[in-house]
Order: sequence, then structure tokens, then C-alpha cells
Amino acid sequence: MATYHLEPEIYYYTYAAHKPALRVHSGDTVIAETRDAFGLDSRREPLPDHMKQRVPGTVLQESNPVVGPIYVEGAEPGDLLAIHIQRIRLTRDVALSKQNTNFGSLTGEGPGRILLYNDPIPTIWYEWQLDRDRQVGTLDLPGSRLGRAEVPLKPFIGSIGVAPRAGRVEITLTPGEYGGNMDYMETCEGTTLYLPVWATGAYLSFGDVHAVQGDGEVNGTALEVPAEVTLTLEVLHDRQADWPRLEDDTHIMVAGSTRPLMDCVRLAQMELLNWLAREHGFQREEAWQLMGQVSSMRIGNVVDPCYTVVARFPKRYLP
Repeated sequence: MATYHLEPEIYYYTYAAHKPALRVHSGDTVIAETRDAFGLDSRREPLPDHMKQRVPGTVLQESNPVVGPIYVEGAEPGDLLAIHIQRIRLTRDVALSKQNTNFGSLTGEGPGRILLYNDPIPTIWYEWQLDRDRQVGTLDLPGSRLGRAEVPLKPFIGSIGVAPRAGRVEITLTPGEYGGNMDYMETCEGTTLYLPVWATGAYLSFGDVHAVQGDGEVNGTALEVPAEVTLTLEVLHDRQADWPRLEDDTHIMVAGSTRPLMDCVRLAQMELLNWLAREHGFQREEAWQLMGQVSSMRIGNVVDPCYTVVARFPKRYLP
């Protein structure tokens, strides 16, 4: 088992079977430094033009630059790629966040869909100070009676995915069956993310680390930071899935991403039901009954081109 330090030459704004930045084998570990969602590094230096993905004849949405892709030898369509998230180390003491014109849960809009009658909300930037030793973030609130907010940090990977099915190319701002910009807070240290493999080699890319975020990422951004991320990759040939799965010490989870939001619920619940029935020995109707009483749901995002809902089942009820 080898450990690789990936130093990106190009940051990508799309998930696809791009030229691999690195080739690894099952069981290998990859360490890479990501930039924040705006392309800024640990010194707040912007991403140089020569390191940005370019596509002749079009203009890319320069959001959520990701490192990779990583080609995993032996990964074939129908396999699962297990991504063991070993470490997420923040590399900056300031996190940037904002409310953004024509983006967020209250606008109903997004890139390319500006349909508002009234003037859009203004863009307002916020700078959170991060105490990485105490693992807390603070923000001055001069217009509020509270005056100052201090919140515990929970770093996680906002955007991580493989090449999509059927040879599609998807922007890093959206999630899907390939993973992508799920913005789910449990994609953190100690969690294993399972992504269905749709293309030989998988082509894993990741970035957009968040120091902390609430359910839904409702105003369009989290506490956006660069980080050093350590992942161990494992190819599972004997397991299949249609949607991203996650597992930590207490829950198994499934992420469903689409629009409308109710269809995200259905996708996540169906995949979780199938997981319980096929791999954990439950009779299907009995699993559905138990899910109705002990499962829970979290919303990853309600702002991206596709929304994300995560269905969760407590591991203490697994046989």
C-alpha cells in the first residue's frame, strides 16, 4: 500500500474522465491540498489562469475547483469505490462565506436561471475567524444584539465525485449519482463514502472543503476554506449501488440528488431500503417498517442545480 502526495497542475470545474493527475491501486492513500470554493489557497492567493480547466468554445462556471482526477487501477463499472476519509486539516485561519446574488434557497434561481421580477438580493461577504486549535469559528455581528457568534467547527468535503455514468460531464457545482457537490456535513473524518463506479478507473476528484455548514447550505455558501485532505481508496468488486452511500460509527446513509426535493427523498429512501434488504438480511417490508420508525434524514443542499437529501439508518438496529 502506497501513499501519494498529489500536487495538482490543473484544477477542474467538471466531473468527467479527464486526463488522470495520478494513478493509484486499491488500498493506496492520497494526500492533496485543496483550494476553497472561490479558488483561493491558504494565503488567499487566487488560482492562476494556467491552472484552471479550460474548454475551447465555452466558458466554465469557476466554482468549487477540484483536485484530480485520480485513476484507480482495477475499478470497473459496477464496482463500488470506498473512500475512507482519514484526515481533513484546515490550512487557513479565515473562512469566507457570503449571501450571493441570484443564488441560495430564497431566490429559487441559480447559474443560468435568472427569472426574478424584483431586484435580486445584494452580494454580501463575511469573514469568519478560525481557531484551529480550539476548533471554533467566530463572526462579529455588529448589527445584532448577540454581537458575536462562536460555533464549533466540523470540517467536511463539500464536493467529491467520480466520472458520471454514460460519459456525461457535470459541473462541480452539482451533485448526482456520481457524488459531486452533495454538501453533506457527514462527509468528514472517520466516514467512509462509497461511490458507484461508472467508468473504468473511476476518476475521483474532490475539493470545496467546508469548516462548518448548516443543513441545506441555505444561503448558498458554507465556511469556505482550503485544506489538506487524506483519503484511502479501496475498490469493492462484490458490492453494487446506484447512489452514493456513507458509513460512520453510528449510521449507514444514502444520498439522493435531483429536483424536486421530494424525489431526493424517494431516491435516498429506496437506495437505503435496497441496502438493508440486499446486504443486511432484512425482509423488504419489515425493513421499510423499521425505517419508518427509527431512520432519519438530513438535507445536504437546497441551492445547487440538484438538491441532496441523505437518508440515515442507525447501525444499532443492524443484525
